[in-house]
Amino acid sequence: MKQPLFLKPCFQEKIWGGQRLKTKFGYPIPSNQTGECWAISAHPHGPATVLNGEYKGQTLDQLWQNNRELFGNATGDVFPLLTKILDARTELSVQVHPDDSYAMEHEHELGKTECWYVIAADEDSEMIYGHHAKTKAELSTMIKKGQWDKLLRRIPVKAGDFLYVPSGTIHAIGKGVMVLETQQSSDTTYRVYDFDRVDKKTGEKRRLHIKQSIDVTNVPHIDPKLDISTHKQGNAEITKYIATDFFSVYKWELPFGKASFQREKAPYTLVSVLDGQGKIIIAGESYSLTKGQHFILPFDVKEWTIEGKLSIIASEPGIRA
Repeated sequence: MKQPLFLKPCFQEKIWGGQRLKTKFGYPIPSNQTGECWAISAHPHGPATVLNGEYKGQTLDQLWQNNRELFGNATGDVFPLLTKILDARTELSVQVHPDDSYAMEHEHELGKTECWYVIAADEDSEMIYGHHAKTKAELSTMIKKGQWDKLLRRIPVKAGDFLYVPSGTIHAIGKGVMVLETQQSSDTTYRVYDFDRVDKKTGEKRRLHIKQSIDVTNVPHIDPKLDISTHKQGNAEITKYIATDFFSVYKWELPFGKASFQREKAPYTLVSVLDGQGKIIIAGESYSLTKGQHFILPFDVKEWTIEGKLSIIASEPGIRA
């Protein structure tokens, strides 16, 4: 199949969500509290649907189960990655995700290592990223006593920043921040603290997961070292943000003109157009690209060229995926 698989996203309403998925990307969001666009997803809680070609109308999880040749006959029971755009009108809960081993044992799904590319951020925006506890005992004491100012580590963020969030990292996306998130295909989140918010729909506070959070949090917190590199490719600037066992993530910045690409080791590529417009040319066929589109370049697409003015985040499955 030498053509891209364009996808229709799923949307998730959240207590902390807003309207920017509509105002910035033009998505048909279900309400003014829409927090997440599940853009490239085969997860049962929100699978994306193919918009074009012979597989039009099928969900990505159906393709993974029934047409594995599109993905280079990759192994695994589930499609390994999930691409989201998150709009945090207010801060998310302080949370942590388990690794594969803990998640499989307790939740029967993959763990959740993720990363964020910051699309937009209000002035003076910040993330909760990590903690100051030195031991598990200290972590447990500070959580149970609600010593959040003492425990939580806050860092400033701005548009264009990239953060890697391995499983076991306490974190929260801050108020006024919009990110593209590349993650393992998992919906397991352990809430450590939720700012004592009450969900208007239920009239109750959301559930916390204190025991699980303490179980899976890495202590002490150590910032992962990133080896970000940039090179020119045609008229494009290619930034490699990270390459891990779970995923590799890149930015293709094309201010004008065109750039050509060849598939290397990865069996397929996930692509999200964050800004601009242009086209992608595959086997002599041209497909229009515009802000807010998401698609997969399947295994048979070995070469492609992009033209126009485009800002794109692309990802590939890692060794373990």
